[in-house]
Amino acid sequence: MAERSPHTRRDTVGQLTDLGTEDMNPARRRLLAASLYSATLAVPAFAGPARAEGRARSAGRIGPGEVATVRTMTGRIADILDELGGGHARPMAAAFLVNTVAPYLRAQASEPVRQDMLSAASDLTYLTGWMAMYERRQGLGQRYYVTALDLAREAGDHLTYCRTLRGMSLQASHLGHGRRARDLADAAAEAAPRAGPRLVAFLRGQQAHAAAMVGDRRRARARLREAESALSRAEARRDAVGGYDRAAYEFHVAHVLAEGGDLPGSVAALQASLRAQPERQRQGRLHAHAVLAKRQFALGHLDAGCATWSAFLDDYQTLSTARGDEHFATLRGYLRAHSRVRAVRQLAGRAREVAALKGSTVR
Repeated sequence: MAERSPHTRRDTVGQLTDLGTEDMNPARRRLLAASLYSATLAVPAFAGPARAEGRARSAGRIGPGEVATVRTMTGRIADILDELGGGHARPMAAAFLVNTVAPYLRAQASEPVRQDMLSAASDLTYLTGWMAMYERRQGLGQRYYVTALDLAREAGDHLTYCRTLRGMSLQASHLGHGRRARDLADAAAEAAPRAGPRLVAFLRGQQAHAAAMVGDRRRARARLREAESALSRAEARRDAVGGYDRAAYEFHVAHVLAEGGDLPGSVAALQASLRAQPERQRQGRLHAHAVLAKRQFALGHLDAGCATWSAFLDDYQTLSTARGDEHFATLRGYLRAHSRVRAVRQLAGRAREVAALKGSTVR
């Protein structure tokens, strides 16, 4: 993947400010939502820390305390994402990027603090891109991701650079671009030769999914084994951004098995993923329940599928999430197609109650 010419690279902070300002503006948000995802976009190669030329500096000065503020706020936004959904969390992230992070990036700072702030800004920008992607704003998510890559390169932050490439691979896989997903996942892995075991697992899991999408089952299975081995060596902790755990691993197993046509195995892996998922991760649980229910219906297990859709509704009724709205539309299609089944009729009553509760967001 070609690196952009240094003569065409815009000031990264200006790029971040423009993007976040547009995302904050309700009048512009509709246009941003319509921006198209590019499956051929070249991404910048990692070349280590480099100061952006021509960046205006403010009279203020920042230190480690301001970096800690950005890290803390990123963790809080990640918690809000888990508990309330991206529809609430992303506008907060965009506003904080524009009103607080961008001025910090333009402030005077020692070189170590400057690099730490760039790294913290990259982390939050990556999270904001992930939320945009999850909220079906694919072009917007891609723009945030590319900005996160630029910030990570400027910071010399291999971790966030690789994590962002992996997020871009996940986006490509969600949109059905198997080769693009594979190339991005492999690029992320190649850029992290000295990664710790949790990041290795994080990257190998996505490589496995992408390999399965292009029909390379042998490589997919090998990557899954590497992911499981690395995860077993990782210390027990929760990352605010870009974490990887047993639930995420089993979700990758489910994807690989589904790509290979093993729907019963995929269902079992999704069930294992849900058992391993922390209670607080409601948005991830909502998505996993929807995927599981779809595969149960595909197998003709309608009673089990209805029970899973009911669990989906438990979280959906209180979350603000466009991905959840998309799943809910799928559920309604199943209800119409199987209306003679008793369990489906019972679920339809519950779905009507949830639709009434959420109002216009699901119409």
